[in-house]
Amino acid sequence: MAERILVVDDDDGVREALSEFLRSLGYVVVPVKNGEEALTEFGENAFDVVMADLIMPNMDGMELLQRIREIKNEGVIFLMITGHPSINTAVEAINRGADDYITKPFHLEDVKLRISKALEKQTLKGRLKTAQGLAWGLMLSIPLWLLLGIILVILFKG
Repeated sequence: MAERILVVDDDDGVREALSEFLRSLGYVVVPVKNGEEALTEFGENAFDVVMADLIMPNMDGMELLQRIREIKNEGVIFLMITGHPSINTAVEAINRGADDYITKPFHLEDVKLRISKALEKQTLKGRLKTAQGLAWGLMLSIPLWLLLGIILVILFKG
């Protein structure tokens, strides 16, 4: 199943160009023009990736990031996009839970690479959690089987 990407940007040209490029890569893309529309879509649909512009009217990218992390902190990749890059905003975005920070004008191949790396990282996190769960299950079940084995030995010898 194709990953779903929510693209949030108040600039029609950027939003549509990015959406078309991502669709050409096989992603299911939902473009919206502001944070309010993004929250509505996010509440009604499941997304793997949210790509949002930092500076938008009414609700900026930082507030959208915070609101999305309050709704669902894990499992959603958030990529912040900005045409006004600074180290302070990049650090703040990462500290607030953004997975990456992309500056405009961006190269489409760079966007492709960042999305695929973020999705791969998310997949690896999921696999690690599964492996940890299996390890805990084994650690808890071995003493139980050992205890049952000792009881059976005592019963059959006695």
